Amino acid sequence: MKRVIINTYQIGLVFRKGAYQRMLKEGTYWLWPAEKVETYDVTKPFTPAYELNILLQDTQLAEALHVIQVKDHEIVLLYENGLFKQVLTPGRYTYWKAVIDYSFVRADLSKIDITENIDRATLLSKAVTSYVRTASVENYEKAVLFIDGKYQRILDNGVYYWWKNNIGIHVGKVDIRQQQLEINGQEILTRDKAALRLNAWAQYRVVDIEKALLQNKEYEKQLYVTFQLATREYVGGLLFDEILEKKDQLVPFILEKVSAAASALGIAVSGFGIRDIILPGDVKEIMNQVLIAEKKAQANIILRREETASTRSLLNTAKLIEDNPMLFKLKEMEYVEKIAEKINSISVSGNGVLIDQLRQIFVPQK
Repeated sequence: MKRVIINTYQIGLVFRKGAYQRMLKEGTYWLWPAEKVETYDVTKPFTPAYELNILLQDTQLAEALHVIQVKDHEIVLLYENGLFKQVLTPGRYTYWKAVIDYSFVRADLSKIDITENIDRATLLSKAVTSYVRTASVENYEKAVLFIDGKYQRILDNGVYYWWKNNIGIHVGKVDIRQQQLEINGQEILTRDKAALRLNAWAQYRVVDIEKALLQNKEYEKQLYVTFQLATREYVGGLLFDEILEKKDQLVPFILEKVSAAASALGIAVSGFGIRDIILPGDVKEIMNQVLIAEKKAQANIILRREETASTRSLLNTAKLIEDNPMLFKLKEMEYVEKIAEKINSISVSGNGVLIDQLRQIFVPQK
């Protein structure tokens, strides 16, 4: 007989000539010489040196073990004392039901949705993230989900997680904020064959993501063409001079014309405007000449009006002077005063005839 001691946190398995006999827990045991004991640490996974199926025929040993069978399309998340430890890939694993509290979460990778009770921190951990695919939809976005090319549903803003497998997933996103569309360099002929170039802008917002992405291809390009055709229709139906006179009516016409087509694209148009109307060089030169002629004509009218008023004023003054000799004399003195302001000094020489002449100028005769 030989004495065998099984320490705390150990399990002993007794074999006789290579055949499994029984399991020994903590304590002291006497064995026959032909018997052999293999001890295992219960704080570590059980990795037997013999075929596990044979050992599990012992009911006592089977009840002391967690036996985890992981299929090809599965993974199992192992937790020790409530903390995530590792990912178990396809295979068979055994753990002792002893000191450590083991728990397991089985995940089926053959499906898309993660229905298992797994927190986000675990999904984003380095060990699990290779099995998970994510999609983020921002607060200003909406998205549509396609699985194997088939439309499934609309995704609101948030972060989404799916198991990674051979099933194809595509997320189509749309920005639902107000956006601006530039419509530049539009060469358009008016009804009288004048060539114009227009630069315009439009503001819009996607309101129906299913129409925008599922029922239409490249909705932005289609919206651009719709604005382009509506602008051509309006400009092409008017004469050059009428366009300049009725340019304020262009915006309401375009918005009304585009609204129905935009709605079919899942878009709501909120604004439109013309930034520039660019004329050809020869037309621009003619317009400048017309403008200069108009301004000259206006200047001539104003000049003639002022000349007429001045002449009328002179006529009225002459009539007053004719009726009042004293007024004529005062007018003479006014002119003499203006002349005197230009003279610094006066030198008088000669006889008294000059003095008499000055007196006649400055002193009114009775």
